[in-house]
Amino acid sequence: MTVLSGTGVRVIGLISGTSIDGIDVAAAELRADGDTVVLSPLGQLEVPYPETLRDALLAALPPNPCDAEQLTKLDTLVGQAFAEAAARGIEELAGGEADVVASLGQTVFHWVEDGTARGTLQLGNPAWIAERTGLPVVADLRVRDVAAGGHGAPLASTMDALWLREMAALGPVAALNIGGIANITVVPANGAVLAYDTGPGNALMDIAAHRATGERADIDGVLALRGAVRPDLLAKLLLDPYYAAAPPKSTGKELFHSAYLDAALDGLPPVGTEDLLATLTELTAVTIAAECRRHDIATLIVSGGGADNPALMAALARNLPGTALKTSDDHGLPRAGKEAYLTILLGWLTWSGVPGNLPSATGARGHRLLGSITPGAGPLRLPAPHTSTVTRLRVAAKTGER
Repeated sequence: MTVLSGTGVRVIGLISGTSIDGIDVAAAELRADGDTVVLSPLGQLEVPYPETLRDALLAALPPNPCDAEQLTKLDTLVGQAFAEAAARGIEELAGGEADVVASLGQTVFHWVEDGTARGTLQLGNPAWIAERTGLPVVADLRVRDVAAGGHGAPLASTMDALWLREMAALGPVAALNIGGIANITVVPANGAVLAYDTGPGNALMDIAAHRATGERADIDGVLALRGAVRPDLLAKLLLDPYYAAAPPKSTGKELFHSAYLDAALDGLPPVGTEDLLATLTELTAVTIAAECRRHDIATLIVSGGGADNPALMAALARNLPGTALKTSDDHGLPRAGKEAYLTILLGWLTWSGVPGNLPSATGARGHRLLGSITPGAGPLRLPAPHTSTVTRLRVAAKTGER
C-alpha cells in the first residue's frame, strides 16, 4: 500500500453491524511514519437506534418482504441517524474539529450465489451526513471490491493485516470479530493474509433469545450457561454447506435468519430455551475453532459484541485449548469500537488515494480504491497522495474515550 505522509488527518468513523443494535462511532487521527500507519484513537461511543427504526430495519431483513418504499424510507432514516451520530462524534470525541467522515452504513442484504458475491446493499445515504456536519463523507466502501470480483468482506482484513504483522512473527495470529456474523482474519508469519466469514456469530443466538425473553440477546450468556448442548441439533446445523466451502467466502442474515432456525428445529424432539441457546453458542464456537485449527492459530484476538458473552468465550476456550485467547483491548483497540476504527482506516486510505481492499482476503482481482466521496459544505479538496509504502499499523496511546 502507499499512503500520505506528513500531518495527521482527523477522521470520524461510523458503522452499524449485522446485529443492528445501534451506530458505533469513533474518532482518530492518522498519519504515515515511514512504513507505518499511526492511528491515534480519540475515543468511541455507541448511539442506539430509535426503537422504531431498529424494528423497521429488522422487519426489512430476509426472509421478510421489503419494497422500494420501505428501502427509500430506511435509507433516509438511517442516513439521518448516522448524521446525528457523526455530529456527536465530532463534538464529544474530536473536540469539535474533524476533516472527514467515513461510513460503512447499515448492511441489509449481501447477495451471494454459488459462492460468488453478486452485490451488497448498505443503507444510510451519506448526503445526510455531509449536510449535517459540513464535512466530506467517504461511504459505500464495499461495492467496488464486489465489482472487482471480491466479496466486499471482510474488509477488516485490511486493518488486521497491517496491525498484526509483527505479532505473527511469533506464530500465526488471527483476529476474530463476532457480531451478527463472525469473521476471521488469518495473518501468517509469511504468505498471504486470508479473511472470511466463518458463519453465524450472534445472529441465531439473538433470534432464540428474543423469542424466549423479548431481549435483543442472551445477556451475559445466562441462558446458554444454564443449558446443555443438544448433539442432534448441533450435528444438523453443522451440515450446512457454507462451513465446508473454501474461502474467500462471505455470508449474512440473508442465510442465518429466523426461518433457517425453524428449519433446523423441525423434526427434532422439542428443544428447551436454555438448551437451544447452549447449542447455538456451541455452533458459533465450534465453527470458529475449526477455522483456527485449520490455520494452526497460536493467538486469537477477539472483538465485537460476542467478546462480552462469557458463555461464548468459555466455549471458544474449551474448543481451542492450545490457542492463546485475547481481546483487541489487549492490543490498543477497544473491542466494542474496533469496527468503527476500521471504518476510519478505510476512509483515510480512500481520502489519501490508496487502495483499501486486500485481494488475498476478499477474492478481488486486484487492489482497488474503495467507496465514493460526497462533498461537504465547500469545494472538495483531496490531498495529493505520496508513494511511501506502508506495511504496518501502529495504534498509539489513546488520548480520549467516552
